Amino acid sequence: MKLLKIRDTVFVVPASLILGAGLALIQPGAFLEGWIGTSGLLILGITALLAAWRWAGAGRMLAWMTALAFILRLGAGVAAYLVLPVDGYNEPDDKAGFVFTDAHRRDDQAWELASAGKPLWLAFDKTYYTDQYGGLLALSAVAYKAFSPDAHRPLLVLALAAMTAALGVPFFFTATGLSWGARLAVIATWLFVVYPESVLTGGAQMREPFLLSLFAVTLYGFAHWSRGGEPKDIAWMALGLGGMLLVSPAVALTSLVLFGVWWRLADEGVRARLPVVVGAGIVLIAGVMFLGWSMASRGAGAGSMGGIVGTWAKESVSWVIYQLESGSGQVQNVFSKIGPAAQFLFVVGYGITQPVLPPAFFEPTTLTWHVIAIFRAVGWYLLLPLLAYAPVGLRQRPRGGERRVSTWLVAFSWIWIIVCAIRAGGDQWDNPRYRLIFFGVEAVVAASAWLAWRESRDAWLPRILAAEVWCVLIFGQWYLARYYLIGIHFPIMVVLSLCVVGVSAILAGGAVWDRRSARPRESG
Repeated sequence: MKLLKIRDTVFVVPASLILGAGLALIQPGAFLEGWIGTSGLLILGITALLAAWRWAGAGRMLAWMTALAFILRLGAGVAAYLVLPVDGYNEPDDKAGFVFTDAHRRDDQAWELASAGKPLWLAFDKTYYTDQYGGLLALSAVAYKAFSPDAHRPLLVLALAAMTAALGVPFFFTATGLSWGARLAVIATWLFVVYPESVLTGGAQMREPFLLSLFAVTLYGFAHWSRGGEPKDIAWMALGLGGMLLVSPAVALTSLVLFGVWWRLADEGVRARLPVVVGAGIVLIAGVMFLGWSMASRGAGAGSMGGIVGTWAKESVSWVIYQLESGSGQVQNVFSKIGPAAQFLFVVGYGITQPVLPPAFFEPTTLTWHVIAIFRAVGWYLLLPLLAYAPVGLRQRPRGGERRVSTWLVAFSWIWIIVCAIRAGGDQWDNPRYRLIFFGVEAVVAASAWLAWRESRDAWLPRILAAEVWCVLIFGQWYLARYYLIGIHFPIMVVLSLCVVGVSAILAGGAVWDRRSARPRESG
């Protein structure tokens, strides 16, 4: 099959020229130079998207998925660029049209590097502090040198990120179809396309769109290779992991843990004890997270890996507690009434609930930030019940390699979520971004949970949803009373207690009901 055809230019070139003209009009610099440079990048990117779609089977649904992934991300990024300076805060990021501070700083330094005529390898030098590893900074500088040498046009790199994010869709769809079949592939890929946090970061100059697509490439190579594929599948894995190394070595190392354990558990001849494997996974994942995030700034710790992980967890939680206490008098109040163990659980729980849904609706802010906050929070709160239900859904899978792999993916998802909560639990931006890095796994787990529930229709997913709704309503009323004096403003400890009691009653009551319903009825 030809991946590219002559008639493709009839669509690619006009679409790129029209879109390039629109982007050039709303950016600094001369229009003609901006139009030519932006259109050139779009021609290359849209051609790559078309080739990847055709390589993956050229299906109509996949075409919609790939196109929508690009349109949503580019549209979100352009909208933020235009609206935030008008309806944002009086801060440098908002005035420049950036949702993320990291994106703003990295983009400014990429232009500085490109326009100064300095060698690109300086992107990997600590002089350019905004990118810890340098890979994305170097790529952004290359884009500016090649397509916008005359002026700083931030939407150029944003368009590159959006196209890269969309490029991962055909790989992810093909990989999940090979591993789990068409039904799961469709659901998981739609999640991959429309998940709000992914859309928001995909429309920004961030690492996440690149890491998500590189993970999809690695997943495709692994899925094909594990089914007796060809040596070229190793090349796909090497391409994905090599790209991750440039963008984030910690993510590349964690991916090796993920796929290494997956490969061992999939072998029907292996009788590995899953709790041992999961425990090893926790240590390894937390260890590489520590090495990736902390070694450069603090130096490597001494002792065993367990000691490193323990030190990292303690320091991370202490830092998160400090941030929470310094940023919120309510949290100070809570921590003054609970011990260290409860504080740790609070940090983890608070991190898992970020971005928190009730304040997204009720916390005073501008309309633009309200929309962004609600968009992000609703997406996570729709996904979270499926992830919580996933361990229950494992009961339906037959014993063997497939069940062990599914259990490992569920465990990995929750290990990653908890590690991110420990690392940045109180931060409503870093925590969700870290969690997003392995969204490919989370999408598969959520899709599998949904299919399991569709087959069983058991009561546990509705119970989990009821528990979530209970907490959202309790905290929603609290925020409403706090900011708008509507209702009763209970003390925060009362609100937390009501949530814990309500969730415990729903889940424990469900378990008791199931146990009693399962008892054989005595004959009269």
